Amino acid sequence: MLYQAYQTYADASEPMRFMARTAMACTNMLPGFRQLGFGGKISATLEMISRGQLTHTRPSFDIDRVRVGRKEFDVREETVMSLPFCNLVRFAKDGAPDQPRMLVVAPLSGHFSTLLRKTVETLLRDHDVYITDWKNARDVPWTVGRFGFEDFIDYIIQSIEKIGPGAHVLAVCQPCVQALAAVAIMAEDGHKAVPLSLTLMAGPVDTRIAPTAVNELATSRPIEWFEANLISRVPFPHAGVGRAVYPGFIQLSAFMSMNMDKHTQAHRELFDYLADGTEEEAEAIKKFYDEYCAVLDLPAEFYIETVDIVFQQALLAKGELTYRGRKVNPGAIKRTALLTVEGERDDICAVGQTAAAHELCTGLRPHLKRHHLQAGVGHYGTFSGKRWNGQIYPAIKNLVLAAS
Repeated sequence: MLYQAYQTYADASEPMRFMARTAMACTNMLPGFRQLGFGGKISATLEMISRGQLTHTRPSFDIDRVRVGRKEFDVREETVMSLPFCNLVRFAKDGAPDQPRMLVVAPLSGHFSTLLRKTVETLLRDHDVYITDWKNARDVPWTVGRFGFEDFIDYIIQSIEKIGPGAHVLAVCQPCVQALAAVAIMAEDGHKAVPLSLTLMAGPVDTRIAPTAVNELATSRPIEWFEANLISRVPFPHAGVGRAVYPGFIQLSAFMSMNMDKHTQAHRELFDYLADGTEEEAEAIKKFYDEYCAVLDLPAEFYIETVDIVFQQALLAKGELTYRGRKVNPGAIKRTALLTVEGERDDICAVGQTAAAHELCTGLRPHLKRHHLQAGVGHYGTFSGKRWNGQIYPAIKNLVLAAS
């Protein structure tokens, strides 16, 4: 019923947005309209109304060229493996020299993998980059079957196998637990494609450490409450009609409620910039929210199992996580160099939660363990922005060079 109510509202409000877009087109054709005393504010109001919606399709990465050394190369996306819930996408650079292969494990937490656009763009300078490009669960037919926590680990292992021996892995946020588990399983099995390095960035390896508002929300109610109140069925006419999902619009609402003052202020500023005709500043805000408001639905079983395993029970941190009936042993990792990255001001994954991976990887010698605590950044600052480019990325690049 929740999803159907949302869909009904989205459909019912579309005529209003359509009229706003039409009125915008008309006013743009009137010379000097914006210069009238009220013209700027009317134009701004119309554009704000036209933007009042969420999107459910994957934006483009928009990475067309990248500089490698002193040369620039064209970049093209190619799907090298297609799985029911995810594509493994490579950012191919034709004619570029051989570079270390890097798998970026994107989070499956309500946004598309394009949220890591700046992460990928930076990595491409020195790496042959692949990314897990998660599909919107509402577009996956229910006949495909379930996708749970262990399936996520399977997908990581299959992606590493596809890339081949000698690869490196970088996991951002939520999938740090599954990435660590996948590498541990491969190491214990003596897999030939065990990655040379593993970078865990701002991920909830041990959520018992300095719990954040996100952690407290996840532990404030029994798992049955999440099943009863946050899971919905995909409505018609989507391809996944009938599939049980955790809707992306609920996840986005939760994220925005954590910093509502910040988002409200940003939209006030956007209105003012639009009214004043300050296009560059307005475009920066619009670009951010175009990405931020592009949401995907999570398979219900994956969401519920993640809340239970990672946030409520912290099974990996307690040495109790199992995979396909066997215990996951991070101590089996002996040759994969480990780097953990945390942001000093991270209010989603607190300082210490990711670094906990070092205590679990008892088989790694000290010279294969590194930790980077970045001062002055929050959660998103660990994988985008000036400090990501200037201070965090060099630590990753140096780890890859040392491990290769």
